[in-house]
Amino acid sequence: MLLYGAGREALSTRQFLQAVAPQVKVYVTVDSGSADLPDTEAIAPDELPAAFAAHRIGLIVKSPGVSRYKPVFAQAAEAGIAVTSNLNLWGQAYRAGRTVIAITGTKGKSTTATLTQLMLAHSGVDAGLAGNVGLAPLDIADRHRVVVLELSSYQTADIDFLPDVAAITNLYPEHVDWHGSVERYYADKLNLVNRDGNLAVALGAAARGNVRVAKAVRDHRRLLGDLNAEQQARIEAAVAPSRLRGAHNLDNALLAAQIALSAGGTMEGVVQGIAAFSPLPHRLEEHVFGGVTIVDDSISTTPEATKAALAAYPGRRIALLAGGHEREQDYTELAGLLAPRGVTTLVTLPVTGERLARATRAAAAEISLFEAPDLDAALDWLTTQAARFDTVILSPGAPSYNQFKNFEARGERFVALCRAAFAETA
Repeated sequence: MLLYGAGREALSTRQFLQAVAPQVKVYVTVDSGSADLPDTEAIAPDELPAAFAAHRIGLIVKSPGVSRYKPVFAQAAEAGIAVTSNLNLWGQAYRAGRTVIAITGTKGKSTTATLTQLMLAHSGVDAGLAGNVGLAPLDIADRHRVVVLELSSYQTADIDFLPDVAAITNLYPEHVDWHGSVERYYADKLNLVNRDGNLAVALGAAARGNVRVAKAVRDHRRLLGDLNAEQQARIEAAVAPSRLRGAHNLDNALLAAQIALSAGGTMEGVVQGIAAFSPLPHRLEEHVFGGVTIVDDSISTTPEATKAALAAYPGRRIALLAGGHEREQDYTELAGLLAPRGVTTLVTLPVTGERLARATRAAAAEISLFEAPDLDAALDWLTTQAARFDTVILSPGAPSYNQFKNFEARGERFVALCRAAFAETA
């Protein structure tokens, strides 16, 4: 057996295999970084064709970040070697006998999934959370009667079991580098609902008017019933004093409530779940240093997420830091929204920041703009512009991989730099 990738999910898979099939020889392959997993033998990517031909590998368990469209997986298929995932192994081992709620979307899926699990738990339902947020699927095993799965397009692309409820928050272009094209991204994302079988579907406000989503749903009798006016009013009243900031998070709460109520939740549990919600790390995470509000939204990897972050701070004078790893996203619309959303100061970061800077100069020349080589230089420059803003938001609208290991490392560095830059001026 081969584990392709050596991150969190691969470690989870290795532990599962040790428990259920300790006699199986396990290899591990990585495209970069360390291949250090317990009781495995590393094998280089260029050695895989020979290993396939020699029948040394009978099954590949691919980590989500490894594109299923890499040529090596076509070579594996030609050799009769199946490719699966931590998620699909969970489905084979634990899917039966439990209610499965699967939630995806370009943005908002983590918040919606977390809210759904909280609402169910506060309703007295035995519900667990797994996927990109929380535990890897195999780590949650069979511990809960209801399992909420937060799934990326990497996971929905080849999910091989049917959930009871599938939800889509919204759909925008992303991850083109992994999927190969925007159209394939859409198809892989919508594979969660575009399938045969008996499943209920819930759609977020931004997904309801999307033609691609409507086509993938196939039969609109699959859709869960809408919340009534009284339920919507109670949810809006609960969100207002909560830590769910912005109109997009109200939409997430409404979608989560619709799902939770369909799975045995109560309105009291819904309201209590909203009150119990804490912002996910690096998602509109607020700090105040020297009177300046610092917002770590490093988890933002799309222009749409950046728009939502700006909309969550009306009436502020904002310094925005944006840009990151290239995924062929269009920043033209975002540039046109910056000035209306209160952005007075913009710092762009490589490499997508170059396009955002160009579009902003054309759309809003009044915005003070600096193309920084990295976060350190960005904060050095911002300290010279402090009179122009009261809020600093890192909402890159792009992944972190060109300068950081992950969005967590990017967010942590941003907060540390802001603490040093602004707390000293208090």
